[in-house]
Amino acid sequence: MGPTNVNRRDVLKRTAAASLLALPGVGALSSCAAGGGGDTKDQPAKGEKSKKNPLGVKEDAALAVYIFNGGYKDKYARFVSDMYAKNHPKAKVDQKATEKIATQLQPKIVRGNPAADVINNSGADQMNIGKLVTNQQVADFTEMLDAPSWDNPSVTVRDSLYPAMQSMGAFGTKGCYQLNIAMTVYGNWYSRRMLEETLESQYPKTWDEMLAVCKKAKDKGIHGWSYPGGHPRYMLFSMYAMFAQAGGRAAVEAMDYLEPNCWKSDAVKSVFEAFEELVAKKYVLTGFDGPQGHTEMQTAWTKGKCVFVPNGSWVENEAKDTTPAGFGMTVGATPALSSGDKMPFGTLYSPPGEPFIVPAKAANVQGGLEWMRMMYSKEASVNLFKETGGIPALKGAIDGMKLPPGTDSSQKAITAAGDNIVIPFWKEWYGELFTADYDKVMGDFMMGRIGTKEALDIMQKASDRVAKDPDITKIKKV
Repeated sequence: MGPTNVNRRDVLKRTAAASLLALPGVGALSSCAAGGGGDTKDQPAKGEKSKKNPLGVKEDAALAVYIFNGGYKDKYARFVSDMYAKNHPKAKVDQKATEKIATQLQPKIVRGNPAADVINNSGADQMNIGKLVTNQQVADFTEMLDAPSWDNPSVTVRDSLYPAMQSMGAFGTKGCYQLNIAMTVYGNWYSRRMLEETLESQYPKTWDEMLAVCKKAKDKGIHGWSYPGGHPRYMLFSMYAMFAQAGGRAAVEAMDYLEPNCWKSDAVKSVFEAFEELVAKKYVLTGFDGPQGHTEMQTAWTKGKCVFVPNGSWVENEAKDTTPAGFGMTVGATPALSSGDKMPFGTLYSPPGEPFIVPAKAANVQGGLEWMRMMYSKEASVNLFKETGGIPALKGAIDGMKLPPGTDSSQKAITAAGDNIVIPFWKEWYGELFTADYDKVMGDFMMGRIGTKEALDIMQKASDRVAKDPDITKIKKV
């Protein structure tokens, strides 16, 4: 069953309530509402619109595609680029893959001469989408969303996608400036074989049970946890849903809106104290401090050196070369901290993943939009799943297919969570907090160099700094 139980009402309500990145002349946030459209009047690469060409792509206009060379690699995108070349044989299609998205592309976007028409803006070196939107440097996807879907002309692209996809890209009443292609499930990833056979345990539903599993693992010479020292912010992949579970949605919405003391609530403190106990008892395998620390950590995990790792659902594809047969890759949801938790066991952090943008001044904006329309075809969506294991944005695309264990567990986790799905919008709205400020804090915390109080003091000061910075456009809670 596809992720039909994503908390649509809550996601749309929250995004509609925010005045996200209050653009000049733009009012309250919408969920990529109908109407409007990208300002592409200065783009020369336009053709005649027709039923076959609803976006008016200029048939001989070249198309440049840049893909983040990460866990998904770029074969899934090559499939779409080949589709584009087949449907527009007069156009030269050039696709490149890189880990340095911002380094290679942002300077050219700032100068008004982008090197790409569609960009997979992902990874550690991704561009700050908030700044791009504020500076009107990304095109509006509304025209594409309102166009006929690739497979069914009677259904718009908008209506063919899971609603959370559009919510993540809504930055104004008339626009949608970022779109994702898959659902990502974050949580505590583990080997079912190790947990059930080696440790003779079940997945812990409470934190006391988590500590018991870690102790049993330590007695067998196995670490309970690990994380990538080069990217310690991964720990928040496991902690975020626990914040919501312990303190309710109010605890995490406070972070989104940079509220005073949002990082010092009892709920957040209790989660940090729980993980601090893991560190104090030496249940955590450390190291993996380089830029490829995440893949090194994953290799240690698949080789049986630790039980749990914080990760996202891309890990099944990223670690496939080192994952032994029968590993039973599985994602576990948030263990309960206490009987007083505000949300139940199974609360899940599951936002849309793998964001794409089209630069506003791209040479072929219409081609970039058309490439995305093709990306949301069933053919391309099924290929995305086959190449990456990712859950496609297209509703029902992989229903009835045999799923690998990680994807199967992700689907089951989404279904089990029901309405109890949470998304940290602050991570998108104020990306520097996640990638810079909190990255360092989590590294020091997981190494035991600082404790809960100092970690939360630093995180709160960083949140307050952003809240007070007049040069950063704020999201207002209405």
